[in-house]
Amino acid sequence: MKANIHPKWYSAAKVVCMSCGKTWNTGATVPVIQTEICSNCHPFYTGEQRIVDTEGRVDKFMKRLQQRDTMRAEAEAAKAMLTPLDLPIAELGLQKRYQTILEENGITIVQHILDKLAEGDQALLGISGIGRQVLSDIKKNLRARGYKLTTDVEEAAES
Repeated sequence: MKANIHPKWYSAAKVVCMSCGKTWNTGATVPVIQTEICSNCHPFYTGEQRIVDTEGRVDKFMKRLQQRDTMRAEAEAAKAMLTPLDLPIAELGLQKRYQTILEENGITIVQHILDKLAEGDQALLGISGIGRQVLSDIKKNLRARGYKLTTDVEEAAES
């Protein structure tokens, strides 16, 4: 057997609980052992309903739950922002003159505008009195309300 290969043995090593401060002696290869929780303060042995959080895991978990709730609330707000397709064009905030021009040409709800935009910008620009500025305002208002325009999808595909 080789000499001096075994660690030093401490027959009266001191064990200290960091949570409750209880100390006791045992045999070990180190003179002092520090533990985070012992049988004196562990919920399993005491019967208390408390959370033992040694590394902030509970705080991390609670933070993730809060982020999840925030993301869900944002998603629900975005979904609520989408308005129905039968929304009257009067609610888009266009000038009265352009609103009247669109209504005279049979465009009374958002669905009609989306159908025209699906045909291309020229379908709306072909209406007498509707120019690029009005078209731009219509698209901006539709996007602000959460509608997906077919021209946006086509532009993204071309890029």
